[in-house]
Amino acid sequence: MRNYAFRLVNVFAESQFGGNPLCVFEQADGLTDVEMQLLARQFNLSETSFILPPEQAGASARMRIFTPDMEMAFAGHPSLGTAHVVKQLQAGDTQFALECKAGLIPMALDQQGIWTLVAPYRSEVQHGGVQTRPCELPPAQVAAMLGLQETDLLSAPVWVNTGSEQLLVPLKSAAAVAKAQPDSAQLASWPANRVGRRMAYVFAFDEPVESNPEPRQVTARYVFARSDGGFGEDPGTGSACANLGGWWMAQGQVVPVSMVISQGVQMGRPCRLHLEVTKDQAIRVGGRVIEIAQGQVQIE
Repeated sequence: MRNYAFRLVNVFAESQFGGNPLCVFEQADGLTDVEMQLLARQFNLSETSFILPPEQAGASARMRIFTPDMEMAFAGHPSLGTAHVVKQLQAGDTQFALECKAGLIPMALDQQGIWTLVAPYRSEVQHGGVQTRPCELPPAQVAAMLGLQETDLLSAPVWVNTGSEQLLVPLKSAAAVAKAQPDSAQLASWPANRVGRRMAYVFAFDEPVESNPEPRQVTARYVFARSDGGFGEDPGTGSACANLGGWWMAQGQVVPVSMVISQGVQMGRPCRLHLEVTKDQAIRVGGRVIEIAQGQVQIE
C-alpha cells in the first residue's frame, strides 16, 4: 500500500470557503500518469496538481496539472495553490519558479498574502506579441450560443493564448455577464481551441474602456463544455485572467494597467483575481490562497 499526502486549498479566496478549490499532492513520486488522472477524476475538481522534483535548472519544484479529463500544460489557480504548498513544504523563499509543461512560471508572495504568477507567454512577445486568432463563428452566433444578443457584445469574440488558449467574449455590461447561459443544445457547434476544449470567458468592465480608473474593475465568468455533455462553470480562472491581459494588449490599449476581476459570485464561490500588465508587457495574475484541509490517499 502506498500513501500519498494531499492538501485542499482555495485559490483567489477572500474567505475560508470562497475561491476556487484545488487539491495538491505533496510528493507525487511513484504515481503513474494513469493514477494521476484517476486521482483528479476522484476529487472531481476543476484541476488537481501533483508536486514532483524539478527537472529544469532554476525551478524549486515541478508540477503536473490534471482536470478530471486531461492533463494541462498550464493553469493559473493550480500554479498559485501549488506555490503555496511548495513554500509550506520547503519553508522556502517568497519568490521562486515552478516548472510545468508550459515552461518555468515565476511565483511571488507579497506582504499582503497575495501570490502572483507571471504568465508563460514571454517568448511570443519577441515574435510579434500575444497569440490571438479570430473566432471561426460570426459574433451573432457566439452571442446566441451564450443566450445573449449581438448587441450585448462589446467587440468580436477572439481566441487568446498567453499560456492556455481560450475564447474571450467581451460584453458591454456586468448585467450581460450575469445573464449569459450557454445553450447545451448547440454544444456540437461550439468552437474548440487547438487542443479540442470548448469554453468561453465572458467579461465586462465596470467603467468604459476609454476611462482610466485604477485599478479597473471587471466582472467575469468562465463556462466550459463537460465531457459528459452540457456546460460547467469555473469560479476563478487564472489562465483566462492572464488572457484578459493579452486581450488588452492585442486591442492596442495602454500599459501598464491593473485590474481586479470578480468571478464566481453566481456560483456561491466568490473569487477576487488581481491582474497587472506591466510596461514591458509582462502579465501578472494574483490572488490569495487559503488552506482548509490535509489528508492522505492510499493506493494499492
